[in-house]
Amino acid sequence: MKKFAKMSLVAAVAVAGFTSAASAKPLEEAIKNVDVSGSVVYRYNDYQDDYNGATTNKTSNNYKIGLTAKAKVNDDVTAVTRFIIGNPTTNDLGLASLDTGTSGDASVDVELSNVYFSYTGLANTTINVGKQGLTTPWTVAVDSDSNEQTGTGILALTNVGPVTLAAAYFNQTNLNVSGDDTTTLGNLGTAAGVNVGATDIWTVAIMGNIGPVALDAWYLDMDELFDTFTLGAKAKFDLDALKLGIEARYTSLDTDDFNADNELWKLALSAQYGIFDASIKYAGTDKEGGLVALDNDAETVFNTWNVTPNGEKDADFWNVVLGVQALPSLHVSANYSHMEYEENAEQEELYAQFKYKMSKNFGGYIRYGQYTKDDNTGVEVVDGTRGRLQVEYTF
Repeated sequence: MKKFAKMSLVAAVAVAGFTSAASAKPLEEAIKNVDVSGSVVYRYNDYQDDYNGATTNKTSNNYKIGLTAKAKVNDDVTAVTRFIIGNPTTNDLGLASLDTGTSGDASVDVELSNVYFSYTGLANTTINVGKQGLTTPWTVAVDSDSNEQTGTGILALTNVGPVTLAAAYFNQTNLNVSGDDTTTLGNLGTAAGVNVGATDIWTVAIMGNIGPVALDAWYLDMDELFDTFTLGAKAKFDLDALKLGIEARYTSLDTDDFNADNELWKLALSAQYGIFDASIKYAGTDKEGGLVALDNDAETVFNTWNVTPNGEKDADFWNVVLGVQALPSLHVSANYSHMEYEENAEQEELYAQFKYKMSKNFGGYIRYGQYTKDDNTGVEVVDGTRGRLQVEYTF
């Protein structure tokens, strides 16, 4: 714990020094205006898979620490920095993974992923300028245990009555290395003759609420690569002992150099009654393509432990979860996913999860299950038994 406190202090000192060097404030006074938050994650994976008849065993230790420091510069401006201690080989800002079967222990890198100024001097308006997370439905700006998408540019949000308007422009991103579709983006970039990370992005959005329903509409253009839009709705209903939730979204993405229409529509229903809970999710994709997210954890798609419809053609994806709050600190669930796509291709997973929350800021889970994959000829190419332990501390 002392080490984490020291690391938080280091982040606070760094951002305080950054914002107070010109004004020469006493260090003690500068640190008082710094808010530090973050997370520490350890994950252990144990996978045994049969690939086309050949058995592979892989175990790995995985680590990620994220530290965000916010320093109040004046009444209207806040300086924000984020440091990631994670993947030492790329700039995807994800977990550092150390294979226990092929390599020894190693240190991991520290990276500055965010450094921007947030201006709130206009009524009901926030403007962020600098290197920041890509806060869109197609990307993940901040993630405690996976990769993050960032870019340098400007983001503006303003509230007009019950409606929030958003607009952003970025002239540089890490989408060439971060996300789950970097290969596809790379192919699009090669065809267009552009560098994916240096490609401009702009996006606009409108968000609002009608009663219990939250609505949003977004449009995004990545210069010379693709343009996309998404429409979403979410609602929650509290009926005394019964709590219900519903989510629906449609996303379309058209590539500039390839004549393919990528579409994905999804629907999720959830219910909680007493200690019991359940959810069911469905997603379908177009016959020409289903690439609608740059990260599989983004809002425009569903993602389970091993299965996602993102990027798959003509997919029918189902996910069912049954859970029980066995103890105040222990939630137990059974999770099943099935997807058919591209004629006869198929993926299926079934796993149990035990999620333990020792305190508000410390918990984790254990997963164990099976995963299979058949190619489009109906031949089983993956038959796996997989286990995971994850522990997370937030501050």
